[in-house]
Amino acid sequence: MDNHLLNIEIIKKCILQRKVVYTKHCLNRMNQRNILISDIKTGIENGKIIEYYYDDYPYPSCLVVGKNTNDRIIHIVCGFGESIVYFITAYYPDSSKWEKNMEIRKEKNSELF
Repeated sequence: MDNHLLNIEIIKKCILQRKVVYTKHCLNRMNQRNILISDIKTGIENGKIIEYYYDDYPYPSCLVVGKNTNDRIIHIVCGFGESIVYFITAYYPDSSKWEKNMEIRKEKNSELF
């Protein structure tokens, strides 16, 4: 899949056109993490894609980093297929797993035996 088929502008356009689906998993996680739909919309509006998952099923997906309504960094995973954006999950990234800007995963320490 080419990058141009899954980009932040497509996701923004789908939100404006209300062509979005929040998966049950996403809604459960949002509830557990006190994340509002407005946080997701704001995060997409000011966000950017930092990872692509082209082999995800049933649709390719990506990880967006943005800031929520309170200016807190948020990660949003969304898939795109059949002209609809599917919100898969959203969370506040853990600084122990992400670099300071929350855009680059920290390398896992691997010991050689």
